[in-house]
Amino acid sequence: MARPGKAAFSNQPGITLRGVFWGPCITLGAAVLLTVLLILFNSPRPAHTLRAFFIGPWASPWFLGNTLDHVSLLLTASLGIVLAFRGGCFNLGGEGQIYLGGLAAALVLLSGKAGEIPGTPWGGNTAAFALLCLAALAALTMGGIMGAVSGILKRKFGASELITSFLLSAALTPLGDYLISGPLRDPTGNLLATARFPQNRLLLRLLPPSNLSVSLVFALILVIGGYLFINKTAPGYRFRIAGAAPDFARYGGFRPEAYWTPALLVSGALAGLTGFFAVAGTYGLCHLGFPGGLGWNAIAVALIARNRPLALFPAALIYGWLKAGSDSALLASELSFETVAFIQAAVLLLATVHFAAWQPRLPRLPRRSRRAGSKAPGGAP
Repeated sequence: MARPGKAAFSNQPGITLRGVFWGPCITLGAAVLLTVLLILFNSPRPAHTLRAFFIGPWASPWFLGNTLDHVSLLLTASLGIVLAFRGGCFNLGGEGQIYLGGLAAALVLLSGKAGEIPGTPWGGNTAAFALLCLAALAALTMGGIMGAVSGILKRKFGASELITSFLLSAALTPLGDYLISGPLRDPTGNLLATARFPQNRLLLRLLPPSNLSVSLVFALILVIGGYLFINKTAPGYRFRIAGAAPDFARYGGFRPEAYWTPALLVSGALAGLTGFFAVAGTYGLCHLGFPGGLGWNAIAVALIARNRPLALFPAALIYGWLKAGSDSALLASELSFETVAFIQAAVLLLATVHFAAWQPRLPRLPRRSRRAGSKAPGGAP
């Protein structure tokens, strides 16, 4: 089957590669400009606040590590959003999938005693590594099941995955709240959280004392793997064709509906893995509402990247810097919580606007014949 031209991947007319490149740049530039204006008009010490915003996230290994740790979580979760979209679906349940995936991982990490898994001959580091793998698998499974349910409902009953993924996430989130604040809560602490995991059950830290862990390495590998799958393999080619041009897919002999459930399953699994990275790497425990909008931020990163895996690197880095800079400005000055929340909401809103992505195409005039003896209309030679 011959590969279609670039027009086959465009759902609407007028899209250009130049617009796709400049769109994210203008989006992020507008977000930074808006942030600067908000700080200038709302901070009592604008110069000090701007210095904290631009330099704070990189001022020390602790700030740098925490910023990169947040970027790693954004990369993993936004890759799930991208894969769902490229498969013809949209996953709005990432927040709950991260939450429940992290809770499932926490249940596994809290099992056993003294670093050993009951019923196995393993002990020491081997058992701790196996327990981390089981926790990651539990998170992947929980998030994947939540995503797959939406895919099955869409394929079998025509239910919109936008609604089902969001409602399923919203319905299960209170269950996670109940478990964390009730049966699983650590009675010796003041937080609504589980007990802290033993040191040998945490992901390896890369830049102590910050929260940065090997989750950043795994996130980079996953994003590169997602790019290679979509752009360099035959199954990935059919996958993106099914999402971008379903009519062409049917003409080519494969059904685009067959890719809906796998796309949402993988998307949910990556969201669940993000929850594992958060509880086993960032926090060392599972506390109430730990995603904190991470699932929605991942959607913003995917929109900024225009659903291209490699573009997630700069998008997640800049978005993570915007959030870390806002938090740094909040701590270093008298900037209000409302201003910080408005900055982050404005970035999310700007991410949905395709600046310069759509450019009008003027109709082309018919070419004049170059044959000898041809004449222009009206008899002119």
